[in-house]
Amino acid sequence: MVESVPSNAAEDEPERPEDRSTPEDGSTPSSGDDGRTTSSREDGESTGRSGTEDGSSPAAGAHPEKSRADKQRSFWKELPILIVVALVLAFLIQQFLGRVYMIPSGSMEETLHGCPGCTPDRILVDKVTYHFTDPAPGDVVVFRGPQPWVEDDPPLESANPVAQFFQNVGSAFGLAPPDERDFVKRIIATGGQTVQCCDDRNRVVVDGRPLDEPYLYWEGGDREQEDFGPVRVPEGTVWVMGDNRNNSSDSRYQGGGGPRGAVPVDNIIGKARLIVLPPSRWGVVSDHNPQQEPVAAAPVAPAAPTWQQGLPLGVGAAASWPVVRAGRRAATAVGTGRRAVGSVEREH
Repeated sequence: MVESVPSNAAEDEPERPEDRSTPEDGSTPSSGDDGRTTSSREDGESTGRSGTEDGSSPAAGAHPEKSRADKQRSFWKELPILIVVALVLAFLIQQFLGRVYMIPSGSMEETLHGCPGCTPDRILVDKVTYHFTDPAPGDVVVFRGPQPWVEDDPPLESANPVAQFFQNVGSAFGLAPPDERDFVKRIIATGGQTVQCCDDRNRVVVDGRPLDEPYLYWEGGDREQEDFGPVRVPEGTVWVMGDNRNNSSDSRYQGGGGPRGAVPVDNIIGKARLIVLPPSRWGVVSDHNPQQEPVAAAPVAPAAPTWQQGLPLGVGAAASWPVVRAGRRAATAVGTGRRAVGSVEREH
């Protein structure tokens, strides 16, 4: 708070000879424009008062370069913070929201590419959906292979503990493939339903009703499916099959087939939502429910744009800069508030 300047008593009284003498405090008198004398000390006080009357501090502009350097950190000092924030955000996204998986085989052609000689698709898997809903027929899901599926497979873990450590770290941040046997298939039937093949038109039947499967791909041109069942799907599990029906090792064969081929719902990691790579394949993964009656005039979904987005590590890197800037602004605001409080205390 700025106090009002008191009136000068010398201006109210006639000039006396002793006023011309040197003040006791040692200040040097000077002659003003109107012939009256003022001390240099008074001049300094007057200057200090005038400097505070306009709300500015005399030292505010004394070192502008130093002040600017104190407020702005160099890029190289912020770079490690940006990297750490990006990795933390990527870790959280990978573990709780979504993850990118590569299609390892051609069992889901042509919905998902993974055939030998072609560029395998990368799909974004939604890990949140099944916390609120149950897996449904038609969903394309990624799941950890249950014991009957992987009991005859060799272990994937490296015997080298250093390599295993970096594998685990890279997998957690999406920089390396996960050290687990993961599969991608389409859900055909759920717990309590009975599935078998085939009817007189070569269609899979669930609870006595043939399925509508427009996504099927017949590699080699052979459109005949191998008979199986009937199999009652155990509760808490799903029956999965590949879209490339004659080139897919799925619930019909894994674990010897039958109920052992079903996949526990707890093993499902998430639902495949988008193809994120390569750019030419960008699009939504179909979740057509084969148990529903076909609709003659179903609306056509709009075409997806031919660009990519949604990679968790990219999202983490992009989000790290605003987070760091917000933290820096908050720190600057706190520092400004402290300086303002200190200035008010000194004035009082």
